[in-house]
Amino acid sequence: MRFEPYTAPHWAALGLLALLVAGLCLQRRQLRGSKRMRVGLAASAVVVETAMLAERAVTRDWDVYALPLELCSLMIWLTALMVLTGSRRLYEITFFLGILGAVQALATPDLTAPFPTFGFAHFFLGHILIVFSNLYMTIVEGYRPTLRSALRAFGWLQLLAVPAAIADALAGTNFMFLARKPPSASLLDLLGPWPWYLLQLEAVALALCLLLLGIVKLADRLLPGDTHSPKEASPS
Repeated sequence: MRFEPYTAPHWAALGLLALLVAGLCLQRRQLRGSKRMRVGLAASAVVVETAMLAERAVTRDWDVYALPLELCSLMIWLTALMVLTGSRRLYEITFFLGILGAVQALATPDLTAPFPTFGFAHFFLGHILIVFSNLYMTIVEGYRPTLRSALRAFGWLQLLAVPAAIADALAGTNFMFLARKPPSASLLDLLGPWPWYLLQLEAVALALCLLLLGIVKLADRLLPGDTHSPKEASPS
């Protein structure tokens, strides 16, 4: 039995994220400044990833894919550190790369583990935590991305791709889908064949970063009345 996209378990996971984000919007003033919430989010991310490593240890499933070279594998650790420390430098990376990577994964999962296996739970909980934590810092704590932070995040994407590409070349892996498209249906199917889709993907990634920035800017215009002043991501 394999995971089938857009069946009841998949929709339930997407529904859970939607409910969490709706609750976040409704309770944003009550949650603001809650250190307990931020520690809880960071701890949850660490527990999810540590549980995955423990499961690999128990099953002796150690291979190169245990390395945090997938974009979202790295983003969940950086997101945990970001919400715990309140670092705006990390926020400008995790907001763009974390949300865009996790949303793509949630929409078109590259997953074989069906519900209710550990692999299913780890995949969806991890990606939900990335999205939710970054939205928490945006909606509740008032952090805001900027055009400069969008461009810097795009630059970081290029740097993060280097070790992934090296591992792909040496070990025959497919970190960040740099070596080939995933076997399951994904948004990459809309692009050309390898290696040309990598160039197209660069343009798409930059466009999506700017789109995400635009959504935040539009939301600020359409939803006035929150007196909490935004904290824009800055180099400091």
